[in-house]
Amino acid sequence: MKILIAEDDEQTAQYLRRGLEAEGHVVDHVADGREALMQATMQPYDLFVIDRMMPGLDGLAVVKAMRAAKVSAPVLFLTALDGVDDRVEGLRAGADDYLVKPFAFAELSARIQALARRPQMQGEETVLRAGDLEMDLVRREVRRSGQKIDLQPREFRLLEHLMRNKGRVQTRTMLLEAVWGIHFEPNTSIVETHMSRLRAKIDKPFEKPLLHTVRGAGYKLQP
Repeated sequence: MKILIAEDDEQTAQYLRRGLEAEGHVVDHVADGREALMQATMQPYDLFVIDRMMPGLDGLAVVKAMRAAKVSAPVLFLTALDGVDDRVEGLRAGADDYLVKPFAFAELSARIQALARRPQMQGEETVLRAGDLEMDLVRREVRRSGQKIDLQPREFRLLEHLMRNKGRVQTRTMLLEAVWGIHFEPNTSIVETHMSRLRAKIDKPFEKPLLHTVRGAGYKLQP
């Protein structure tokens, strides 16, 4: 599996990394909550191991933003907070399991294996469609009229959000929150830039456009 560790204690992070890599996993490590959120929304991971207390953003905020951005991979919280209320708060934020420090690596490994075995939620969509556009969420593939389209991770996330909200106008603010986890209006053209890139791949080579600008409101994907 490809796993992201978000842990600001270097000793703990290296301990985890060595153990997980020895088991054959591909492991990335970040030490800051904002960087963890950026990585989680830019790259596909199979599982996240996230510390509750981190600089930048705490673990709760990171997981809440991940879930808002439709990142559905399992999350295992690591924390020194062992109260019942703390565990409940973490699970309600979107985590799938909770492990209190200090812990044995064997238990962490067993919990990760258990999370990896969990079946997908019943009824969860794995293929999204809009007209002749098809997105396979498992294979991370996009095709239009049978032609494969290569997207960067953020472009994929943006298109996924638009397809899940097919026919509904998505404002710039809504896209910033869902795709980038940004909950304020920065002075940036990041949305416009990515929409332009997406149009060049999704619409330009084909006869009928799917991505539409709604003047004064935002964008929508409409077959």
